[in-house]
Amino acid sequence: MVPNRQKQGISFAERNVEAIARMEHELEVQRTFGERVADGFAAVVGSWPFIIVQSLLLGAWVILNVCLVVFRWDPYPFILLNLVLSFQAAYASPIIMMSQNRQSKIADRRNQLDLQINLLAEQESTETLRLLRKLCEHAGVDMTGEHRERGLERRTHPEDVVNLLEKAVKHPPQN
Repeated sequence: MVPNRQKQGISFAERNVEAIARMEHELEVQRTFGERVADGFAAVVGSWPFIIVQSLLLGAWVILNVCLVVFRWDPYPFILLNLVLSFQAAYASPIIMMSQNRQSKIADRRNQLDLQINLLAEQESTETLRLLRKLCEHAGVDMTGEHRERGLERRTHPEDVVNLLEKAVKHPPQN
């Protein structure tokens, strides 16, 4: 009997993992060309290899322009280097922001899904507690501390929780 339960648990987990993988795959497939370019650019620019290569190039630029006697294409204070780096930053920043905005939308979608699942779980837990109390009453099981347990049977309203959180943030308890 236990192996069946283990198989069921694995099949539930596998089903959930497959559903999440499908959702992730759909998000990847729905990306526009621009989003794919922005994500790829952000992945490259935000990597150690890029930082190392860029640091080596900048170091070489400075060393060559300080040490060369004949052909200094950008002598100190490296005006051309500043222009190149400003140009790079002017394009890199908005492209990286596009990728981050897309990632933020995905995170918001996941948070909404998480919230819905949590609300459903809370409703199911509340109903389970109510049914368990009824079963205990029917079976004649003594329920000490009944008032506390009945509090858990009450439905939680998300608006009330948000209001409590906002009050607590605006007026933190004094020690």
